[in-house]
Amino acid sequence: MNKDSNFLYKELSEKIIGAFYAVYDEMGYGFLEKVYELALLKELELRNIPAENQVTIKINYKNEYLCDYVLDTIVDRKIILELKAAESLANIHTAQLLNYLKATDFKVGLLLNFGLKPEFKRFVFTK
Repeated sequence: MNKDSNFLYKELSEKIIGAFYAVYDEMGYGFLEKVYELALLKELELRNIPAENQVTIKINYKNEYLCDYVLDTIVDRKIILELKAAESLANIHTAQLLNYLKATDFKVGLLLNFGLKPEFKRFVFTK
């Protein structure tokens, strides 16, 4: 990973994180992930940030198609969002998002947790 990759889509990431905190401030803790997903989509729309939810991707193994998988949200065809509503983030959540980045051409992912306290992690994966 080169030094400049940490800045990849930095401004867009900051806008998404701002929308994430706006949703958390409005809704608080305790809803299911689906509710937060829809609220975040609405917040991104209000901020004129293009996003798609429930996007199907193909998973390959040794260059052979295995199956389709559905991602929570993709923003501006650049950043994968993985949403959680867990008490706190765990290593499995990180591994899940990193695997999505490895399995796709996306380079940036945000792990957003609408938990007891809002928390996020940003990942940049370059092959």
